[in-house]
Amino acid sequence: MKETAGTLLYRLRKNKLEVLLVHPSGNYNRKSPWSIPKGVPEKSESLEDAARRETLEETGVKAKDLRSLGHVDYRKSRKRVHCFYGQAPRDADPSCASWEVDRAEFLSFEKAKKEIHEDQAELLKRLALVLKAYKKEPA
Repeated sequence: MKETAGTLLYRLRKNKLEVLLVHPSGNYNRKSPWSIPKGVPEKSESLEDAARRETLEETGVKAKDLRSLGHVDYRKSRKRVHCFYGQAPRDADPSCASWEVDRAEFLSFEKAKKEIHEDQAELLKRLALVLKAYKKEPA
């Protein structure tokens, strides 16, 4: 099974949750779904380090503190995506930093649920649960 690692970075804008996603480049991908920034780890690289590197390479955003959201397996291919989440840096200004993507943007959580690859939708659900749990913790 092919193993990849990526991040699901989030921020609050005007009290609305947004997540950083990328869209694959190329004419054949014009109607393809969006994805978390991700890629294959290098030989001696940890999954988290690969996720950080791929996010920086694809979006120009440097991830800070990350926690695991576990993994999802694609239903139609032998691919496993390990995901790490964290709050985006305040000054995050994503851009297409790689030929692999033609867009790197913060999407509203609602739009992201409609646009994300169907096999990654579970990651958005997990993020929502984690963030709700944080809100319930006493200050």
